[in-house]
This record gives sequence, C-alpha cells and structure tokens, in this order.
Amino acid sequence: MSTAPRNIESSSALNFFHTVTTKIAAADPLHDVLDETIEFVSEFVPCDSCFIFLKEGEDMVLRASKNSHPGVLNILRIPMGQGITGWVAEKSEPVILSERAFEDARFRFIDELPEDRYEAFLSMPIVSRGRVVGVVNVQNRDAYEFTPREIKIISTLGHLMGAAIEMARLGEQVNQLSDKLEARKLVERAKGVLQRDLGINEEESYVMIQKQARQRRKSMKEISHAILLSDDLRKTS
Repeated sequence: MSTAPRNIESSSALNFFHTVTTKIAAADPLHDVLDETIEFVSEFVPCDSCFIFLKEGEDMVLRASKNSHPGVLNILRIPMGQGITGWVAEKSEPVILSERAFEDARFRFIDELPEDRYEAFLSMPIVSRGRVVGVVNVQNRDAYEFTPREIKIISTLGHLMGAAIEMARLGEQVNQLSDKLEARKLVERAKGVLQRDLGINEEESYVMIQKQARQRRKSMKEISHAILLSDDLRKTS
C-alpha cells in the first residue's frame, strides 16, 4: 500500500497545528480557533458530529458544533460530573466508546442533541496547565473503532486548544478591565461637568448620573458620554 496518503495527511495535520499555535501567539478570537478545530477534526477523524464544550464555573457550555444547533449553542450547559462530557471534565480522562455509547453508565441523554442517539462516542479533555478547560466530543451514527492515530491527534489538539482558550480568556479579561477604566474616566469627567453647571458636590453628581442610568436603563458610561457630548455641543454653538 502506498504511503503517500498518510504523508499528505501528516503534512496537513502539521500545517493545522502550526496554524493553531500561530493563532495562540496572536491571541486570535476564541470562536475562530474553535471553528477551525471543528473543521480539522471533521477532516481527519471520520465523524457525524463534533462538539466543543468549555468549562464555565461548574458547568460545561456548548461553544462550537459541526452540525447546526442555533437554539442551544452558547446556551446548553452540562453540570460537572454529569453525563460523559461532565465525567470527562471532572476526571480529566478520555472516554472512548466504539458502539452503544448510550448504554454506558456515565451516559446522560440530552433532548436538544439528537447526536446523543449515535453509536460511537469519543470524548477528550481540553487541558491547560494541568486544569481542564473544556471537552471535545466526536460521535458517529454507526459503530466505529477509533484508531490510535485519531485518538492521539484529538489528544494533542486538546492540549493546544487549552492554551488557546486560556489566552483568549485572558484577552477578554484585559478588555473588560480596559472598558471599566474608560467608563470610570467618563463618569469622572461627567461629574465635573455637573458640579460646574449645577453647583453640586461630587457625591451628588455621582448619584444624579446613577439615577439617570437606572431610569433610562442605560449604563453610567452611556449617561456620562451623553453629558459630555451635550457639554461639547454647547461650547461649539
């Protein structure tokens, strides 16, 4: 048998892993990495379904899917320890079932996911610095014996994904802190405008902005921006 196809697959796999590591270094948006991971798994591991769940608090949340699940994507939550996905996340160990996965003692059927009726089920932890941050599930309608190569590829992918997830979440935290700092600066400037125009003190100006935000169902940042914009318009009129 010719080894060319395997060489092509190996080359493609290396190219993908290089792409993932590049995205990690560049701190690409998490959803981009997740989508590419789904595509890669579907290309190199025969499967009818592929899910990626990420750990958020004490739950696993569905964040990416090969099949369209608009009603549950980013919404469906599985508690840690429940079902095969929750078990894998809790134990940080893979589960590999070639047939009748739904008869496994750890299995828990989820109505929103018809894929749970499939025969074969491979669930691999996504790990970063020794901690589980997610789980990738691969399923097949019919019985399927996952090869050692396929298991190794998904296992390696799980470790790369772990680093990407941690980087993306760190970036989100930085952005949140930046937004909070910007909002605080706007509120401080708006307070100064109110103190100057209305002759009130700092605490009174803060309470006024806060009250307006509640009444209008806006953030204090939005109210402050409106105050500053109005002040700028008065100055230029």
